[in-house]
Amino acid sequence: MVAAAGELFVARGYGATSLADIAARAGVARPTAFAAFGSKPALLRQVLDEALAGDDEPVPVAERPWFRPVWEAGTQAGVLDGYAGVCTLIGGRAAQIFEAVRRAADDNGEVAQVWETLLRNRRRGAAMVVERVRSLGPLRQGSDVERAVDVVWFLNDPAHYDALVTRCGWSEGDFREWLSDQLARGVLTGAGSRGSAA
Repeated sequence: MVAAAGELFVARGYGATSLADIAARAGVARPTAFAAFGSKPALLRQVLDEALAGDDEPVPVAERPWFRPVWEAGTQAGVLDGYAGVCTLIGGRAAQIFEAVRRAADDNGEVAQVWETLLRNRRRGAAMVVERVRSLGPLRQGSDVERAVDVVWFLNDPAHYDALVTRCGWSEGDFREWLSDQLARGVLTGAGSRGSAA
């Protein structure tokens, strides 16, 4: 159900996809779909949760094994490089469904709330990473932590992955390297290239 919903939301758009369409794609009866999720917005939230996390286990993103490089890095550049890896992984799974939500938010109040939640969660993630970076040294912005959070929040948008990897044909490795470099240049004092991340 969740996989079918994600495919249809991306291919047709949220508004043009009904629960009946999703049930048919998943090979189940519509009442089964309704009983499992209750509403299309609830199903959309589940699609997003699984795209972000990679599965349906109730484990926060920050506690996932693939987030460990952010916590285990011993340098500021290493933290940001680890986070670039996280953003690349999430972008590969979630960029297109994020775009489907962004488009649907203009015409649907419930989806607009989902979109606002995504924006807030991305900012919370950015703040968490900036605090980790700060624990290892000064920021380029000095005491202006909010400005550093602004930079990371802007750069952690899956739309960048969609633009550069999906549309421009960059490899994921090239994207990660670019993102790591941009994060370092935006947040760290005297930051150069990704080469100082180790």
